Amino acid sequence: MSTLHLVPDDIRENYHVHEWRNAAGILTTACPDEWRDILEALRSFKLLQSEILKKGGRKSPIAKRIDSEFYRLGWKERKFATAIVVDEAHVDSPTHSVDCFKGRVGVEVEWNNKDPFYDRDLNNFRLLFDLRVLDVGVIITRGSELQSIFDELGKGDSYGASTTHLNKLLPRLDGGGGGGCPVLTFAIKRSLYVEDVPPEQIAKLREPDDPNEVEE
Repeated sequence: MSTLHLVPDDIRENYHVHEWRNAAGILTTACPDEWRDILEALRSFKLLQSEILKKGGRKSPIAKRIDSEFYRLGWKERKFATAIVVDEAHVDSPTHSVDCFKGRVGVEVEWNNKDPFYDRDLNNFRLLFDLRVLDVGVIITRGSELQSIFDELGKGDSYGASTTHLNKLLPRLDGGGGGGCPVLTFAIKRSLYVEDVPPEQIAKLREPDDPNEVEE
């Protein structure tokens, strides 16, 4: 039985929401403070035309802004020092960093990365859940329909088919990529798009695409 009905209507209007193993139900009942933060961060977000046009380097200004909202609410980037021990043999096996972590909830922001990063995130959630330090994993990403916006702005080559968007995430989520870990995902819809650049300035702000470069 799905627990997506617990996600407020205004969130579902602006994000494609999917879950694995009743993640929404666990967040609302077992992690109410973290759930409140997640809703606040999602409600505060707008997809700005100016940030799509701006070249982001290693990390997009869009992903940075989402991260910063969580940090403002007390979340922190977190890496766990784990190890494999067999008899007296000790082998360090640290986890990948989680973008935002608080309580027992982890949030990963995947705006425009290579799509195998979804495998990394889901596997990390699975491992941390099995180690009993994580109750729910959350992924915030982009809806696949946003490609039409990127094409309109002449930025389509920067957002390839093999980058992180919803159509690449769902097969991994529904295929059990997170193992036993409950996972809730939010993909940004076009309804959050704000045209904040005057039409006559778009050409000046647009920078050449590098098809080999993606941003987190």
